[in-house]
Amino acid sequence: MGEKQILSGNEAVARGCFEAGCRVATAYPGTPSSEILENIAARYKGDIEAQWAGNEKVATEIALGASMGGARSLAAMKHVGVNVAADPIFTAAYTGVTGGFVVVSADDPGLHSSQNEQDNRHYAPHAKLIMLEPSDSSECREYVMGAFELSERFDTPILFRMTTRVCHSKSIVETEDKRDIPITPYEKRTDKFTMLPVNAKKRHKIREEFLVKAEEYANDCPYNVVYENEGAATGIITSGVSYQYSREVFGDKASYLKLGLTYPLPRRLIKEFASKYEKLYVIEENDPYLENAVRALGFDPVGKDRIPILYELDAQIVRESLTGESAAEGYKANATAPPRPPVMCAGCPHRGFFYTISKKTDKIVPCGDIGCYTLGASPPFFGMDSTICMGSGLSTIIGLAKALRMQGDGRKALGMLGDSTFFHTGINSLIDVAVSGANVIAVILDNSITAMTGHQQNPGSGRNIYGESVPSVDVVSVARAVGIADERIRIVDPLDLESMSSAIDDGVAAEGPFVVVTRRPCVLIREVAKEFAGRYCEIDAEKCVGCKMCMKIACPAIAFRGGKAEVFDRTNCTACGLCAQMCKFEAIAAKGV
Repeated sequence: MGEKQILSGNEAVARGCFEAGCRVATAYPGTPSSEILENIAARYKGDIEAQWAGNEKVATEIALGASMGGARSLAAMKHVGVNVAADPIFTAAYTGVTGGFVVVSADDPGLHSSQNEQDNRHYAPHAKLIMLEPSDSSECREYVMGAFELSERFDTPILFRMTTRVCHSKSIVETEDKRDIPITPYEKRTDKFTMLPVNAKKRHKIREEFLVKAEEYANDCPYNVVYENEGAATGIITSGVSYQYSREVFGDKASYLKLGLTYPLPRRLIKEFASKYEKLYVIEENDPYLENAVRALGFDPVGKDRIPILYELDAQIVRESLTGESAAEGYKANATAPPRPPVMCAGCPHRGFFYTISKKTDKIVPCGDIGCYTLGASPPFFGMDSTICMGSGLSTIIGLAKALRMQGDGRKALGMLGDSTFFHTGINSLIDVAVSGANVIAVILDNSITAMTGHQQNPGSGRNIYGESVPSVDVVSVARAVGIADERIRIVDPLDLESMSSAIDDGVAAEGPFVVVTRRPCVLIREVAKEFAGRYCEIDAEKCVGCKMCMKIACPAIAFRGGKAEVFDRTNCTACGLCAQMCKFEAIAAKGV
């Protein structure tokens, strides 16, 4: 007898893994996917072995190895992480699996926390993977369980494509007991898993044969469902969360082909459905993935000619795009939310670094990376001229330095990334900095955690996902190991402005590679936050002359009122002392220390 629970999509995926007998789960944290592995570790320890990996490629390869060994496995990541993992994913499509193997791609339409909104549905035909798309939490559980079965049935990894709204929305899920799925004993299969060209050619043929069978299955399977409404002249082809928006707008006035298995697409089923309706809509977020397939079958649906290709959809956008009607008037309140510019936390160790480099724009050209420190690109610091992808902060500067030299620009290229990003793909970049002798400053902002995505552990944290002590990888030791000499390395507390400034000046003066490691833990780490309990800074109004120097560090705990600065939010203040270093009049002092 099932038990009903209210779960988010990510929680439901974790539950589905448990019930399906998944044995190994790996991930690299990235919104909106992070909670999948966190829930697996928190709720199903002992049943599923969970592990944060250094990056998505490694996560995929760990899970693939478990699958090769006969265990059901899952690797989870956000959409841009699939780019990093593409190498093993494409080859795994040829090798196939032993135990069921699922790759979760959590896409981010609307770029809520991402550098792009790529539509990863295109990966399925490109890599030749079966793809499933749930539309709510209940389907997340049901589909991920089915994904393991399909993986084994068709000898292929399954691309399990979610979106932010599905990942984070909650709905009722009916859970069941865990299934007893035995691990398949390992068997040496060189012809299957060793992708020499002679074997890969054979495996490619096998993959194409399985895709033909998979399409036959897709035409008559529980994931692709027709909902017909008598008398409806409109047919809607849709998938994922767009199905929910379509039902909300059109209700029983239309019939629906709801696609949950979206590669290989069920062409026969699509033809049968589309041919019945005078008016045909294809409703989907981002790219016209389904629409192009429908057009290729000879139909002319209404789709991206009226539905936006940018950002998330919602019921109102669908309604206005396809019917021209506005939503019924709802409740309105005459209130406006105050502006909330993105800002680093009070006491953030990165603030001292960004203030320092903001004063040296005549000497450096700063390039950034992906992390909470990307907020340093915002005013008042303007601390990044570029941000591309994980690891690029230390590699783009190699080429930039060459270009600056060619045009006679004497400024030094400075690149930055965080400790988690350094372990993700920054080590390779630093190797190239070292071996090329690049005239750059490579900065590693070490705050001991993967902060932006919710404080997940990384190889330098000294703990695993279960909170157990594990060996800690030292950033400085890695820098030495790849060829950076000790005299070219500076380790500084970024909240010590004098030391921070001196380290950057040393890097500017040096010819060739120079590494600066800023070392101070994130103030939101639980153990660190306890150390600051009861501490705050206080500004003496009599000594304050209203020069606003303390405002230049953009600390959210400080305000300027009535011509004077004040620490208005003592609960946020950590008494980090950065503002006190800015004040020449000694008007700021730490309390409770």
